[in-house]
Amino acid sequence: MELFEKESFKHGITVSTPGFYAPQGRRLRLETFDNDINNKLSEFSYRGRTISNYEMESSAIYALSALLGHKAMTICLVIGNRVTGEFIQDYKPLMSELALKVFKII
Repeated sequence: MELFEKESFKHGITVSTPGFYAPQGRRLRLETFDNDINNKLSEFSYRGRTISNYEMESSAIYALSALLGHKAMTICLVIGNRVTGEFIQDYKPLMSELALKVFKII
């Protein structure tokens, strides 16, 4: 996409899941559908790109975009690393910075 080519964002793959807990391999009260999903995803690569993000909204945006003949893409701020347990605590300023960067490009 044109926007993707205009900025030096980290290139990776985002997995869009239909929920926040079990679909992302998290256990709350119910079992996950695949207890090893995060290990499987960490080993996946496509054309040299690895999965770097989970989120749960883009699939609907892509479906609607395709139906309406629009282009769509997702730009995410990765705020947590489930493998290492590291998380950005104060991510809101970084999110604002990312949004401003995208708005200046488009």
